[in-house]
Amino acid sequence: MTVPDPAVDPVAVQRRTLGVLGAGVALSGLGVTVGITVGGLLARDVAGTDTAAGLGSTAGVLGAAVVAVPLARVSDRAGRRAGLAAGYAVAVLGALVTVVAAVLSSLPLLLAGLFAFGAATACSLQARYAAADLAVPEHRGRALSLVVWATTVGSVLGPNLAGPGEALGAALGLPPLTGAYVVSVAVFTAVALGLLVLLRPDPLLLARRLRGAGADTGRPRRATTAAVGAVWADPSGRLGLTAVVVSHAVMVGVMVMTPVHMGHHGGTTLRVIGLVISVHVAGMYLFSPLVGQLADRAGRRATVAVGAGLLLAAAALAGTAPPGAALQLGAGLLLLGLGWSCGLIAGSTLVTEAVDEARRPSAQGGTDLLMGLGAAVAGVAGGPLLALGGYGLVALVSAALVVPLVVVWARTGERGGAVPVQRPR
Repeated sequence: MTVPDPAVDPVAVQRRTLGVLGAGVALSGLGVTVGITVGGLLARDVAGTDTAAGLGSTAGVLGAAVVAVPLARVSDRAGRRAGLAAGYAVAVLGALVTVVAAVLSSLPLLLAGLFAFGAATACSLQARYAAADLAVPEHRGRALSLVVWATTVGSVLGPNLAGPGEALGAALGLPPLTGAYVVSVAVFTAVALGLLVLLRPDPLLLARRLRGAGADTGRPRRATTAAVGAVWADPSGRLGLTAVVVSHAVMVGVMVMTPVHMGHHGGTTLRVIGLVISVHVAGMYLFSPLVGQLADRAGRRATVAVGAGLLLAAAALAGTAPPGAALQLGAGLLLLGLGWSCGLIAGSTLVTEAVDEARRPSAQGGTDLLMGLGAAVAGVAGGPLLALGGYGLVALVSAALVVPLVVVWARTGERGGAVPVQRPR
């Protein structure tokens, strides 16, 4: 039941919330992507081996997954503002540790720093849930997608700061590659302060107050496990959880091995590889508002089906492309990004709708943990698969991951994933 509050206009607060979250995600994306751009290179330089480059990337992915749960717990107890600000504070600490590790040439310390740096990615992902807290059911997919779309700004501009960051590092007397993390420290600090000041009233706490719900501070510490179990027990929630985890794992599995595959063609330049990845990133984020509209109008289940079809098409198109076929690979990775967008947005919306107000933050944090762990496994497995059977085998195994999603989708039923309608009271 909605409890009216004459002092608060939920519609106006939701507009403000979307603006603050969108700006924060866009700005933090600069810090995230500039760090990711040089993270593997920095790990390679510190360790002196190419193998360490993969360790650096994996540390960041695992950090984003593991940190998601405690951040969700903070949000559950104190609101989204506190949870997101705490996450960016951890990312600032991670960036500082990364700089110190580079100065000391310590690989273990560097991996610890990159692990904590992953908290910024966790915050960017959890911001999408904050966007849905005050949204009415029939606009929930659109609200969530707008914050995902805001990531486009940082994802496109962030890598371009690697060069200026290198010059900054040299000017400060630091290892040149660490300059990117100095930029990240400034960006994450600004975002954390901006959220603390501007994200008022807190969307999660206000939503609970308006709907007569409150945080159950007496819940057991294993609330995340129970909340994810509640999601899985609901047919639509099960579909949403599976869609998020599978879409992310397939995307990472194919994407991370594409530059390596293209590098096997002697005539392929880094510029061409970068363009292919840029097309992929555009597919992930640029069309998010359209995906959100699809989820709200055609239904969550239909959008998941579209995403699964796109992931299969992407694996087939990219997996059959020779190393030098940049156009075919670009088209495949564009479809891969679109499939990921459909699965993430529709799936996240289903997870949100599968549980009550009190369990949502825990369920959302648990979902992001599973999503990150799936991506980490897919990323680690990509190298051996590429060595064993080439890029085609990577794409084939990634496509096989879609099969469980298809099975869950078929068992959900026609009514699963329909858009809830908020009736007038």
